[in-house]
Amino acid sequence: MSTKPSKAAAKSTDSRIAENRKALFNYAIEERFEAGMVLQGWEVKALREGKVQLTDGYVVIREGELYLIGCQINPLNTASTHVSPDSVRTKKLLLHKDQIRRLVGKVEQKGHTLVPLNLHWKSGKVKCEIALGKGKAEHDKRDTIKDREGKREVERAMKQHSR
Repeated sequence: MSTKPSKAAAKSTDSRIAENRKALFNYAIEERFEAGMVLQGWEVKALREGKVQLTDGYVVIREGELYLIGCQINPLNTASTHVSPDSVRTKKLLLHKDQIRRLVGKVEQKGHTLVPLNLHWKSGKVKCEIALGKGKAEHDKRDTIKDREGKREVERAMKQHSR
């Protein structure tokens, strides 16, 4: 038997379009959700080319629905002439009703917010991974930086020692 994955299995794996690294630094992530996105044709084409910025994006809940605001998808130069692309258009996110109800209760708690973590392809569809996070205090951010730099120094020392 072969342990190599089939072509179909290889195609179904996630491929990242864009990532919001700032979110992991600014928020302590408690829960993650994968939501579908309502997009226009030109937006999908631009995503295939990687013309997206997610760092300033955030998620709001309006009338029991989720919306992604601040995600900038830059149109291609070859965009259609009959469509006027809006790069900062508010995009609707698709999630189950019971998940949205649960998120509404959590977001109403003090300090909790919904942030987009990344955009990725899944089975030919664009998905947005969103997270329920709590804002980090300034001293927590400094601790994160200190830990990261400490790990780098240890790796450097190990690399020098192995030579």
